[in-house]
Amino acid sequence: MASMVGRIVIERLEFQGHCGVIPEERQTPQPIAVDVELEYQTEAAAATDNINHTVDYARVAERIVEVGRSQDTCLLETLAERLVGTLFAEFPAERVRIWVRKLAPPLKLSTESVGIRLERSRTAQQLQAADPPPARFLVQQLHRLPKGKALDVAAGSGRNALFLASHGFQVEAIDRDEQALAQLAATARQRNLQNLTVRTVDLEKGDRAPELPKEEYDVIVVFFYLYRSLFPALLDALKPNGVLVYETFVIDNYLRHQHPRRWEFCLAHNELLRLASRLRVLHYDEGEHEGGHGAGATFTAQLVAQKTGKGAYEPY
Repeated sequence: MASMVGRIVIERLEFQGHCGVIPEERQTPQPIAVDVELEYQTEAAAATDNINHTVDYARVAERIVEVGRSQDTCLLETLAERLVGTLFAEFPAERVRIWVRKLAPPLKLSTESVGIRLERSRTAQQLQAADPPPARFLVQQLHRLPKGKALDVAAGSGRNALFLASHGFQVEAIDRDEQALAQLAATARQRNLQNLTVRTVDLEKGDRAPELPKEEYDVIVVFFYLYRSLFPALLDALKPNGVLVYETFVIDNYLRHQHPRRWEFCLAHNELLRLASRLRVLHYDEGEHEGGHGAGATFTAQLVAQKTGKGAYEPY
């Protein structure tokens, strides 16, 4: 079913704020206006006629004024970014467009206002806020993931494990690189992420893939790692209704960019679908994608698939 996207628009919301490059301009309150547009899913609100299932525009307006009045900034860009961050943090908006302007700018020339316009998606906002940034595909698919225990396979530096832990998942990160995992554990302690643990595992030791606990994880994520013999263990390790998120190179990337160094490390076309054929596909895309691995676009296969079970999770 196609999603129903609505927009809440608030025009010319005015308050007295403190924004200016020189201290005198920040010390004296001045009139600031904000226009904002929030995109969000409207199905639940339309079906229930319940304000708890929509974006409460009165509360949006209150928070803009509260944040705007409390901030002391040199630049309108800074104020606008802080407002956008607040809106994404507190309301279920998928995209925010905002126009923040001074109604009495310190100009000798006559003008009605001077301002800044910003447009941000929730995905872009989360990528910008995360350090290190997680895989873009994981951020895009976060809404599909059932909360619970997550496994990050071949976690490396742990960018995806840290992201999931910061969103409330109980995360186990596994990799054979002890040094990388030690650094990841240290970062988790610094951020007080007690819900993130690490375990050193050589995923390719010997002739057989390592055994994973059966039906243990609500979510398993694998990014830019391919060991085909591991797939049966991955699928068995998912709980009923658990979700696998997988992205790695397809052969096109090797042919066009000579990366990775061996073609065997790349998926053939549609191979990921075959490897995960025991699961129900929620999303699949194969082609050139931005923000996957390093700078620039790469050719990857992207999969989100669910292990069937009683009361199977429906994203929409």
